[in-house]
Amino acid sequence: MFSTTIVLSVLPFVLFLLLLLWKKVPLLWTSIATLLVILGLQVVYWQILPIYLLNSFIKGTLIAFDIFVIILGAIFFLELLKDIKIIDNIRFRLESFLKDYRVQIILLAWFFENFIEGTAGFGTPAIIVAPLLIGLGLSPLTAVIIGLLGNSTSVVFGAAGTPIRVGFEGLNVASVPIYAALFNSVGFLVPVFMLWVLASQHEDKKGHFWEALPFAVWSGIAFVVPSILIVPFGQEFPSILGAIIGLFLVLITTRLGIFVPKNQRQLREIRAPEIKLPWFKLIVPYALLVLLLILGKFALGTVRLTFPWGLAYQLNLSNPGLSFILAGVPIALLWGRKRLALESFKVALSRTWEPFLVIASMSIIVQLIINSGNNLSGIPSSLSLIAKGFEISALPLLAPMVGAFGSFLTGSATISNIIFGNFLNTASQIMNMNTAKILALELVGAAAGNMIALADIIAAEAVVGLRNKTRYVLKGVIIPCLIYIIIVGLVGLLVGRT
Repeated sequence: MFSTTIVLSVLPFVLFLLLLLWKKVPLLWTSIATLLVILGLQVVYWQILPIYLLNSFIKGTLIAFDIFVIILGAIFFLELLKDIKIIDNIRFRLESFLKDYRVQIILLAWFFENFIEGTAGFGTPAIIVAPLLIGLGLSPLTAVIIGLLGNSTSVVFGAAGTPIRVGFEGLNVASVPIYAALFNSVGFLVPVFMLWVLASQHEDKKGHFWEALPFAVWSGIAFVVPSILIVPFGQEFPSILGAIIGLFLVLITTRLGIFVPKNQRQLREIRAPEIKLPWFKLIVPYALLVLLLILGKFALGTVRLTFPWGLAYQLNLSNPGLSFILAGVPIALLWGRKRLALESFKVALSRTWEPFLVIASMSIIVQLIINSGNNLSGIPSSLSLIAKGFEISALPLLAPMVGAFGSFLTGSATISNIIFGNFLNTASQIMNMNTAKILALELVGAAAGNMIALADIIAAEAVVGLRNKTRYVLKGVIIPCLIYIIIVGLVGLLVGRT
């Protein structure tokens, strides 16, 4: 009975991966099929109480709506910028100032994404940067892969420390930030992963890679080290200040010609845009967006939705999607393009419904798994059964994998921490291990897992107009993600038990 229950607990995940990666079924139908299987198991085998079945569908849909607003706003904002030639001008300015395409891409996908993650989170870094990378000459698929790689290391502290503050609420997290920062130092490899992906697109792979390797390593160190040093001042600051300090250091060394590739390569010949815009017109939209993201994060709270039967949900007023829309509308008015704003919004709506259905299906799946313990059968929840398997001496190795799996499913390191934090906290106490280190290892794994987070992949694909390419995106990011969490896990085995 017990072994049958464990098999049924993991069966839907196996089915999901088989359908998506082996049978190559589109993500929408894979998600719906997995949802139907889990729904059948919960109703027939677990006999979940009807009220919790209803709650799973409502809460999962509300979570998906939050992400829907982000995708809708991002596409609206970026369609506006494309049509008024801002992205073309940014591409031209970057190519004129920094000749080597590898330098340009690492600066955007590493430092700019880390800064955006520190101010907004919610998968917005890849959404904002991927279109800029396409403007520099990358294919949409490569741009999404690079953008997802960049949205990882800084997720440990996320938007103003949310992954720790909210994700581990109620747990003793006094030492978690510094342990997490130290374990997360392996993140200096992320620009190297980016460089490897870029080099693999060319015949002379070794040349493209080795020439720019010193710059990639230096860029990783320039962010990671300041982030660690800033942790004692508060978990709200490492991602933001680490990105700013790191970018400043790298720009200085770049101007001095230190670590810059001697053989400077370009993806294409530099071409001036049809309409040249002054610097301030290029900066204003992004400056306004970042300002609104920061103000929203710190000034706006949440609205509590309460249902008569006890279900409650916190609707996020600082949703980044609203910032995208609020930044886009005045830009359209200033440029005298009122009609363009309406057209951009229509485009955004047409490209958002399918990602919403996928994310809603996945979110409902997660809620069903969480609520499966509220049943008539007396069988423990599928989540607790899976978690039991981690009460072993290899827990420090497994903790990052658990965190990454949570991000893969939910699209959020914070939610991954909420789901698995208590289980790992209990498991570490049972195994007489350092609880703060185990939680830190799970957190770093959850951050690395953002590379493969389905919600983030879907959002980035929607913004750049990719359809049915999820399996190819996963193939591009899975190896770097595994390298990241395995290294962190091995370090955890060495130091995480005491």
